[in-house]
Amino acid sequence: MNRSLQYANLLGVAALAVLCVMQWNANRRVNLEAGALEKTRIEQAAQIEQQEKNIKGQAADLDNFREQLALGSAALKEADAKLAKAGREIGHLEAEREQLKASVTNWAAAVTLRDERLKEAGERLQQLATDRNEAVVKFNGLAAKHSETVTALNERIKQFNELVVRFQEKDKDKEAKPPKP
Repeated sequence: MNRSLQYANLLGVAALAVLCVMQWNANRRVNLEAGALEKTRIEQAAQIEQQEKNIKGQAADLDNFREQLALGSAALKEADAKLAKAGREIGHLEAEREQLKASVTNWAAAVTLRDERLKEAGERLQQLATDRNEAVVKFNGLAAKHSETVTALNERIKQFNELVVRFQEKDKDKEAKPPKP
């Protein structure tokens, strides 16, 4: 019995040794898996942390982008308003330009007409000056003839007066001398 107990004990120790080796293998595998899982957990925690940083950065970028988009939208609206205003001003300026073109055309026609009238007036003035000069020459000729006539008349009056004086003297002489019977 002793021997059978020894064999049974040997078998029990061998079974225990096999069981220990199996348990050790199982614990080793669990421990390796736990280490691998811990390493994976640490890596994933680092990735999660990195992704959270990226998400925060992207959220900040998104907020910044939204602000820039809002500013760009406001600037676009302002630019559209300015463009519309500039378009209206261009329309007004084009209308003014057309009015000014018409005014300049009318003005040019008026200036041309004025120049023609000035030319005609100049020609009339020239004709009037020529006519005046001719009238002055005729008047001067007439005045000279009148002057000659007046001079001749004065000479005749002087001669007449001398004759009258002589006649009066003769008449006085006749009155002073009695007539002869």
